[in-house]
Amino acid sequence: MKFKLILFSLLISQITICQQTIDDSIFHDGIQRQYKLYIPASYNSNQSAPLVLSFHGLTSNANLNFFYTKFHEIADTAGFILVHPQGTLNSMGVPHWNVGILGSTNADDIGFTDALIDSIMTNYNIDDNRIYTCGMSNGGFLSFLLGCQLSHRFAAIASVTGSMTFTTYNQCNPVHSTPVLQIHGTLDPTVPYNGSSLSMKSIDDVLAYWVNENNCNPNPIVTPVPNINLMDGSIAEHINYHSGDNGSAVEHYKIIGGAHDWPGAWGNQDIDASVEIWRFFYRYNLQNLISSSLVKPSIEFFKIYPTASYGEIYVNYNENSRYSIYNLNGVLIKSGKIYSGENKMNLKLLNKGVYIIKIANEVRRFILL
Repeated sequence: MKFKLILFSLLISQITICQQTIDDSIFHDGIQRQYKLYIPASYNSNQSAPLVLSFHGLTSNANLNFFYTKFHEIADTAGFILVHPQGTLNSMGVPHWNVGILGSTNADDIGFTDALIDSIMTNYNIDDNRIYTCGMSNGGFLSFLLGCQLSHRFAAIASVTGSMTFTTYNQCNPVHSTPVLQIHGTLDPTVPYNGSSLSMKSIDDVLAYWVNENNCNPNPIVTPVPNINLMDGSIAEHINYHSGDNGSAVEHYKIIGGAHDWPGAWGNQDIDASVEIWRFFYRYNLQNLISSSLVKPSIEFFKIYPTASYGEIYVNYNENSRYSIYNLNGVLIKSGKIYSGENKMNLKLLNKGVYIIKIANEVRRFILL
């Protein structure tokens, strides 16, 4: 009996440190609204955690957004709680967010978001100074709308392939300088980079609005992003309108030749949109810039490039660690030490094929040609 009690206690202790993925709902405005919640293993109810909201695109859903953004992998080490809300069906019967464009319903997505935050804060210890919103496409439109109409709740916002409708733009009324990150492809056929005279502002207009609103330096620092993947058909540059009120900034990853993509998941592979969003978010609270002495990023991730190689790959990681390389049968092929920064690996002695490299709890695939 004593042994069983000890075993039970060990199982309970293991359960308490496991991450949780919860499908839940709240009742709002006469509708049962769904969402997916992710609680990282590092969550401690005695310590307040940041909250990140990630909104899916038109026709998509919370589960798919969870899958391709992989924010949960970042949350595991960065320590934020993650929520993927689910949109209601529009007049065409597909999930959407009501941002006032053609096909939108009268769903109160601003009120839903406000109520959802309150609900999560009732059950978890959330740092209400560090709540962030981002989204893909229609979800990016909603993030801008929330930054305009619910800005007292959000420390920073980000949009990937989204923009601002004319109504959002004309009625925008943020109550504090709001840091903004925009990631957008110049050849996006769905949300055109140059906007649409019928429904949305150009990305340049969106950036100009927030640069002016935040009183940022109108002369940005433009930095080319290393073109680490020559096969993705695009390159990227980082545009930083800095030195805004209270340390705010407006930043833009311009994906030259990019389409309607979430970089890192598909399309451009020179950046990982999810990683860049968190790198941007973690710097700010509602009072804007947080001193680097108070908060530092905790993102244990790595990149490999090229993902298709004739024998040499480069591995970027943020700390010293060990790596393991496996074939698709799970057989360990090679292992060794990895160092913080860029590492060059000579794998010319390995056979052609698909391999998996693992560092800590993260894995990536690559092909030897």
